[in-house]
Amino acid sequence: MAIRLGLGLPQTRQYSLGTDVPDVARTAERIGYDSLWVFERALVPDPATQGLYNIEGLPWPDSYRHVADPLVTLTLAASATERAELGSSVLVAPLHQPFQLATALASVDAASGGRVIAGFGTGWSLDEYAAAGIRPFAERGRVLDEAIEVCRAVWGPDPVRYEGRITKIASAVVGPKPVRPIPILLAAGNERALRRLVDHADGWLPVAMGAEQLAAQWRQVQDLAAERGRTEPLRTVVRANASLSAEPHTGADRLPFQGDADQIVEDLVAHAAAGPQEILVELQNSARDAEHLKDIAAEVYEKARAAGV
Repeated sequence: MAIRLGLGLPQTRQYSLGTDVPDVARTAERIGYDSLWVFERALVPDPATQGLYNIEGLPWPDSYRHVADPLVTLTLAASATERAELGSSVLVAPLHQPFQLATALASVDAASGGRVIAGFGTGWSLDEYAAAGIRPFAERGRVLDEAIEVCRAVWGPDPVRYEGRITKIASAVVGPKPVRPIPILLAAGNERALRRLVDHADGWLPVAMGAEQLAAQWRQVQDLAAERGRTEPLRTVVRANASLSAEPHTGADRLPFQGDADQIVEDLVAHAAAGPQEILVELQNSARDAEHLKDIAAEVYEKARAAGV
């Protein structure tokens, strides 16, 4: 059976938020994409105070200088579509006040008829944490834990009660409620994050760095789930950050999802064999504008399905 395919929505500088997001979302659904995705990048420090991903000397991409708000983008996509799921890969939950995050996601889910996937991560930017002012970067794991708990409480039955370090709800009616329980998926790499994933989440959001590495990571997740007694399946959505070009990449240094459409599809085939239920293809930085994005999204989808993905 073919796996599900998702597409990243246009959020960067070359796109018009109000017109291109609904247009691309509508077209992607018509092409056949199963889901539509956003990511979060709140700011770029200028001059840089840390490297990309907190790796010293690694520059931030210029595209990060203009990224539309993920929840606004999902709302625009929700209004233009009927079938496709609407996910975040990822939304940096500790940059948000937990209660407001929970109610916003519930509202988008209600508006979309129950199509939201809440993909959370802790992020890595010290400057974003300082700007958000929720809690210090060192407390990011605990804030994420509270955000998950608050979401579960707010999305559940009334009266809602919760007592946390940030959020305190004595007893309240909170609406609207999601149409169905919103699945929470987590980005996780280190041991502590993987434990959080196995113990508290509905699924996993790895980034595609190679099919063999993905398969090894998935075995690690499965082993940890067995060790900790988890019996419920984990939904896995792989994020493939594609760098698509008109011509094939012929160098020995080609990275996964780099090259022409045929090479992108070769990598989709290889990563699909590693066992995920879904692959999110991020193409927005490979496109000149929305028309180009729709064209390459259609080409990748059609070739992927023809290849059995």
